[in-house]
Amino acid sequence: MASLKELKSRISSVKSTQKITKAKQMVATAKLRKAQEAAKSSRPYADRIGHVISNLAASMSGAGDAPQLLVGNGKSDVVLLIIATADRGLCGGFNANIVRKAREEIVALQSAGKTVKLFLIGKKGHDQLKRLYGDNIVEYISLKEERKIHAGIARNIGEKVTAMFTAGEFDVCKLIFAQFENIMTQTAVSGTIIPANAGFEAAGDSDDAPVFDLKGAIYDYEPDEAGILNVLLPRNINSQIYSALLENMAGEQAASMTAMDNATRNAGDLISSLTLQFNRARQAQITSELIEIISGAEAL
Repeated sequence: MASLKELKSRISSVKSTQKITKAKQMVATAKLRKAQEAAKSSRPYADRIGHVISNLAASMSGAGDAPQLLVGNGKSDVVLLIIATADRGLCGGFNANIVRKAREEIVALQSAGKTVKLFLIGKKGHDQLKRLYGDNIVEYISLKEERKIHAGIARNIGEKVTAMFTAGEFDVCKLIFAQFENIMTQTAVSGTIIPANAGFEAAGDSDDAPVFDLKGAIYDYEPDEAGILNVLLPRNINSQIYSALLENMAGEQAASMTAMDNATRNAGDLISSLTLQFNRARQAQITSELIEIISGAEAL
């Protein structure tokens, strides 16, 4: 049995850990509301720009005039996976779920004979994936130094991805992140953002996406549909990436709050168990000392 000193030291250590987990839980709780509101407010814009692109694409006379960002370059040999994870831990299985989804995608694509390239956002995903797929990583961005997620970050990432596509470095681009559903559920999702007409799992497939009812009206586009799409499509990529980062932020804070709440509760249970052991050991020691004193007195 552990000595009283060892038990006291363990209780003190667990209490210190409990203070840390409780503080982390309170911080995550405070950040969650803003992150959740930001994620939800980004969804209507991402959905609406997707609907506008769908209507413009449907009104085009021929596929030959459509931009490559919309219909692709006719090939699917090289696939770029943009994998967004968190830069910090202590958030349960949040990062592991995204990485698991990414590994499933990588294995499926490689089994189909595709070449896979990885564009990683977030330290935790990079640390886990570089062990097996270090040679596939073409870009890595850490957001640890960023105080908050803003549109400029997504724009910079989107411009890099668009430039890579224009340079012919890949044929198809998929985005993988965790979609925030509620405090207990953050689902890892994957969807194609290049070409745009392939649809996206998180926003709904393009076949099911509602098309605005023009009520018989005829619109003349100036410039033409292709010219408008050339402007909207890069913005759509930026919008999808920005929305994914916001969803990740909300999911990370929710997962962190839940994980730290469980850790705080477990620490409390462990403290109670160790305190009980300490009290029993102390009582046994006192009883033993009393027996020794009584035995000594009787001997005299």
